[in-house]
Amino acid sequence: MRLEIDVVLDYHVPERADILLAVEVAQLPDQILIGDRLTVDGSGPLAPIAGEEGIGQRTWLTAEGRLRATYRAIVDLNRPAVDIAGLAAAPKADLPPLVVPYLLASRYCEADRFETFVERHFGAFEGGAKIMAMADWIGREMTYVPGSTDAETTAADAFVAREGVCRDYAHLMASFARAAGIPARLVSGYALDLDPPDFHAVVEVWLEDGWHLVDATSLAPTANVARICVGRDATDIAFMTIFGTAELIEQSVKVTRAD
Repeated sequence: MRLEIDVVLDYHVPERADILLAVEVAQLPDQILIGDRLTVDGSGPLAPIAGEEGIGQRTWLTAEGRLRATYRAIVDLNRPAVDIAGLAAAPKADLPPLVVPYLLASRYCEADRFETFVERHFGAFEGGAKIMAMADWIGREMTYVPGSTDAETTAADAFVAREGVCRDYAHLMASFARAAGIPARLVSGYALDLDPPDFHAVVEVWLEDGWHLVDATSLAPTANVARICVGRDATDIAFMTIFGTAELIEQSVKVTRAD
């Protein structure tokens, strides 16, 4: 499947600030980047750096006043559907070193606070079947409410409120998985037919043969997601991190099928 991606970020930066953008599609075996272009008006030189685990890249810039960034990409997705329910959890001692940190609690994923709940509700399941049971529970018990949470909302907050947006669903999914001893990392991406259109946050869990995408929101098939970057939680995968302040003028994300 070929996707065309068109992003506009238009902000006013009242005082000079360093900004880290993470909007560029990662080049990975199951998603081939045919071509892309990031254009930024109103900033100093762009300085790309590698993303977490070498997946994708982020771009440093410095801005003051009007900042307008556009990103356009064409990417081919070739991600076969996998029924993870039959996959086993990997023994912890066999995990690659880069995977081990995704067993641990983080700023927005307080996995240690969910251990008792996860054992009580999902203890009868194993491996991928446990992950699917967790995703089903989150999809059933949570309500997707745009604007209901903010940048301070953690997995525990969303669990109590029983509402949130994609990043809250992803934080809760990752927290449940880690509480069960299954590595989980957050993934930002672009999803076809996402409603409302925006950047999307999903989760990858490590099972017996590697990483597998899971979307507890069920808003878009994981086969239709083009990944941008990965990390422990929203701190690592934010599309824009501003070391200062900025005011939103316009922001849009458009993903269309091109084949």
